[in-house]
Amino acid sequence: MTTTLTPVIAPPDHAVYAAARARSDAQAKPVGSLGRLEELAAWVAACQGECPPRALEDVRVVVFAGDHGVAAAQVSAYPVEVTPMMTHGILDGHAGVSALARAVGASVSIYDLGVTTLAGVPDEVRRFHIGPARPIDHEDAITEEQLDAALAAGDTIAAEAIADGAQLLIAGDLGIGNTTPSAALVAATLGLRGTDVSGHGSGIDDAGLDRKVAVIDRALDRVGDRAADPRQRLAALGSADIAAAVGFMAGAARRGVPVVVDGLIASAEALLADALYPGTRAWLAAGHVSTEPGCALAQAHLGLEPIVDLRMRLGEGSGAVMSVAVLKAAVAALREMALLADL
Repeated sequence: MTTTLTPVIAPPDHAVYAAARARSDAQAKPVGSLGRLEELAAWVAACQGECPPRALEDVRVVVFAGDHGVAAAQVSAYPVEVTPMMTHGILDGHAGVSALARAVGASVSIYDLGVTTLAGVPDEVRRFHIGPARPIDHEDAITEEQLDAALAAGDTIAAEAIADGAQLLIAGDLGIGNTTPSAALVAATLGLRGTDVSGHGSGIDDAGLDRKVAVIDRALDRVGDRAADPRQRLAALGSADIAAAVGFMAGAARRGVPVVVDGLIASAEALLADALYPGTRAWLAAGHVSTEPGCALAQAHLGLEPIVDLRMRLGEGSGAVMSVAVLKAAVAALREMALLADL
């Protein structure tokens, strides 16, 4: 497997960013008094190519679900049966991300890329089903063909959401054991080991954390130098759901729509998206930082500063959702606050 050369994704409009900062400085307030809100509003304006930016009225969370072979190594506090249960919870609107998204006016959808057993769901949910990831400490998670299918699926999902009017996208995650491959991807990308990137995830005890670190280190040793190639890294250590989210983030960036990054899983996906599709990072904002060590490391490597830090570790895109209210407020301030010269 070799890396395909990809044109660099063009950044948001620098001239519009400068115009937005100038507008903010001219508003009826002390210069810089809204702090990061001014930076965030200018970023949204640059992504939209408009100053002032349009109000953020269509924000969408897309959850990518899949099972992970490493769960058999007891690296999670919950059994694999929770994945299909929570898939139904999201479809029914009763999951954590569902409640939080309603509070900030965002919509939630879910796609099954690799849930082992899932019944009683709409065909659209399983439209891009590929299959569960194999245990990364023993073999590559997915094949090259599965990788290409997953990346294409994520790109298609992004394209369809944008064509339907999405202004801001969030990649959510669902899958028991998924912090382990995500941490492994961060470690392989940054040249670290399992102990550097691993946390208690869903609530495992210290013995579970030791198992998790051991799984990651075995996986890193198994893959070896192949991890230097981002395609091989993603296929060897990731999963179909993770790869689809990579394609989703890059697909959004390529089409000029910003993405808010969630916790560890999404931050690992962002690392791979920018490695495979250079320039993606300029279209990303870190919605929050999770309690998993690998999350902050990945975000720092990408130059992303989290908007909020609420010590969350739920996943599903929930932390990123909490930043939507801040982004909406930032845009509203830039749009609606009077200019000092007009008073």
